[in-house]
Amino acid sequence: MRCSLWGECSRTISPCEEICFVCFIGIERYTARKEAAHLVSSPFIPASVAVLGAGAVGSYYGAKLARSGIDVTLVARPIHTEAVERDGLRVVEGGAEWRAHVHAATDIAAASRADVVLVTVKTPDTTAAATALARCVPPCARIVSLQNGVDNAERIGAVLANPVYAAVVYVGAQMDGPGRVRHTGRGDLVIGVPRAFAARGDSECDLHAIAAMFEASGIACPIDADIEAALWTKLTLNCAFNAISALGNSPYGRMVASAPVRGVMEAVVREAVAVARRAGTVLDADGLVAATWKLAASMPEQYSSTAQDIQRGKATEIDTLNGFVASRGSELGVDAPVNRTLHALVKLRELVAQSSAQPSPASAS
Repeated sequence: MRCSLWGECSRTISPCEEICFVCFIGIERYTARKEAAHLVSSPFIPASVAVLGAGAVGSYYGAKLARSGIDVTLVARPIHTEAVERDGLRVVEGGAEWRAHVHAATDIAAASRADVVLVTVKTPDTTAAATALARCVPPCARIVSLQNGVDNAERIGAVLANPVYAAVVYVGAQMDGPGRVRHTGRGDLVIGVPRAFAARGDSECDLHAIAAMFEASGIACPIDADIEAALWTKLTLNCAFNAISALGNSPYGRMVASAPVRGVMEAVVREAVAVARRAGTVLDADGLVAATWKLAASMPEQYSSTAQDIQRGKATEIDTLNGFVASRGSELGVDAPVNRTLHALVKLRELVAQSSAQPSPASAS
């Protein structure tokens, strides 16, 4: 649709707006035209957020946003939502515990009034989650993927016509029990718009507003013009840590203290960089190896999400981590034997963990 202000502007705007951002700024500069102020819709300023698939990561960011005054709704499993509704969301951070006042629900329809939806479901559930969102969110809701992997935003955007953004997440968090999340390291984000969706809405305005929302809650959130490279960087780091942490049941500090393990981690990184380069994203292999050691130093007590899933007998995301590097490499003619081996071993460990979580025939009641 077209900007409606005074019939003087013909800029194309979102259906969620009444006038364009340029005219809005013009009103502020030319106060003599105050008679038109009733037509003005403010630039996008998010006031409500829904977190879809709120586990440790989603709950932590939801809690931080709620603490800064954002109206937050967690969409999560019943055991988590019941605890949150009863006791609030408890956060252990920096040696202290605090509570965040958030809404919690199991029905995805609770996201229907959110200005921003943070998608934190596991990668295999992305398409199903986007399909469910399509039935309840308005077209002006901004969708942000806070997930591992490099193609989740594209999966969401293939289902939803909304503005879709991708965030790279650098945080250590784990659930201490229903309604209680423990922060173990970092917490910063990097946000950007995938090239495929740059023309949806006013991405520049949206990104600055969403980044400002996180920054106001104490979360560093720079905007990256090449979010694909940032996603590949995070994927590579995940590949270096996740599988080995799970297989060795070890935190990052213990992993990097072992010279043989460091050798395996470096090989994983260099394979992933080779695949990314063949896929069209240029990464610095030496820089990423150095970043691997720096990340371990910043989060020495952190167990990977894959390790946490194995400990709980849950399915992991290893297919979209080391498995993705191995399979994408195979498609592109780049061999990734270390990633392929780690993927196979985690799949085996996953099967063992899931079978152990099931009651044996002799003990079943």
